[in-house]
Amino acid sequence: MAEEFTLAPMRRLIKRIRNLRISEDASEELRKVIGEFGLKLAEEAVVHAEEKGRKTVLREDIKAAAEHLSGRK
Repeated sequence: MAEEFTLAPMRRLIKRIRNLRISEDASEELRKVIGEFGLKLAEEAVVHAEEKGRKTVLREDIKAAAEHLSGRK
């Protein structure tokens, strides 16, 4: 899953916070963590859509999944 993301955006995410050098290992790890979280988020969104009787994942499903995973609501 993580291979779907390139390393450059991972570096840019960190650089938005502070202009630091980022090791390739750090970029790889961030890519892995974001990929794993994204997969969990997508799975939760699909469940939410199915619970609503839909075959289409909507923005509201993503938002509901994010709230569920973050412990809100």
